[in-house]
Amino acid sequence: MSVHLLLSAGRGPQECAWALALLLRRLESDATRQNLETRRAETVPGDRPDTYRSVLIRISGTGAEAFAASWTGTLCWQAPSPYRAGTGRKNWYVIARPCQVDTPRTTFAEADVDIVACRTGGPGGQHRNKASTAVRATHRPSGIVVVVDTERQFSLNRRIAMRLLRQRIEEGDETAGRAVTTARWRVHDELVRGNPTRIERPETPKQDLASQEQTRRRP
Repeated sequence: MSVHLLLSAGRGPQECAWALALLLRRLESDATRQNLETRRAETVPGDRPDTYRSVLIRISGTGAEAFAASWTGTLCWQAPSPYRAGTGRKNWYVIARPCQVDTPRTTFAEADVDIVACRTGGPGGQHRNKASTAVRATHRPSGIVVVVDTERQFSLNRRIAMRLLRQRIEEGDETAGRAVTTARWRVHDELVRGNPTRIERPETPKQDLASQEQTRRRP
């Protein structure tokens, strides 16, 4: 089982690209702890070194969908800006959405096409009506139907019908592929700052944790 998750800094400032890189590493560490594999399928670097405007990550393994769901939504990295000293803002937002990467290509086979001879009118219609030279071709998997009566011979109309079906199926696959790409780009504009579904912070050093524990134990 595998799922793709797109992380985007949207149109946020450079700190959001920095936050994305840190959230990505946190996500990858979390996945490793849950015995999941991750692979960065696509990356768009930010203006600063080691930052990303967007990353498409592939998550594989048992429970990949549930894991991706736990990282879906508006993510917040809570820490001071590393670029602008003194700024009061500490919340930097990233959007994460599962997305489809590839669309399946339709396999065309003549065995999947139902051919029916039919009669049509038009120039030379009297001969065609008597001979039923027109062709109605239906591609069962996709439901696409074409009717061809341009030729007086059934075999020629059948050949044209097959070619038209192939073309329409290819056009349908191309349209579906463009829709998937458009949906991915739309994610970059969906980032809503505030009300995050997940908040992450820099890990506290072990020595600080020990100090905090000692403070709590003091009478």
